[in-house]
Amino acid sequence: MKKIILTLTLILFSFITITAQNWETDFTLAKDMAFKEHKPIILVFQGSDWCGPCIKLDHEIWSTDAFRKYANKNYVMLQADFPKRKKNALPEAQTKANAKLAEAYNKNGFFPFVVVLNAKGEVLGETSYKKTTPENYIKEINAFTK
Repeated sequence: MKKIILTLTLILFSFITITAQNWETDFTLAKDMAFKEHKPIILVFQGSDWCGPCIKLDHEIWSTDAFRKYANKNYVMLQADFPKRKKNALPEAQTKANAKLAEAYNKNGFFPFVVVLNAKGEVLGETSYKKTTPENYIKEINAFTK
């Protein structure tokens, strides 16, 4: 019985890991990956624990199977989170790195704010939350890379 439970747990964990969105938090690493894999970067500025539209964007787009599968093959996903609750606080180095990204790419402080970049870090396009399907969101983001 223990072997069956252990096996099922491992299978479930593997499935979750395979279907999970791969979010990077290091800009240099994201650029290196984008260069090596010939992919654009989707940089997302969000307030994961306070911003309603950010939470909706996560649930309606980023967390969907359709978007995850597409993004894993076609993009490097980079997250710059700005949580407000103490329990969700990021390490100081990550907070500083996110602030530096915001200085460069989100000077107006919009949330959520989605910036599509090339591997050099040059802006290809910008968008935000929209009430749409993952497929239409993918089309919009892809239009920036043409």
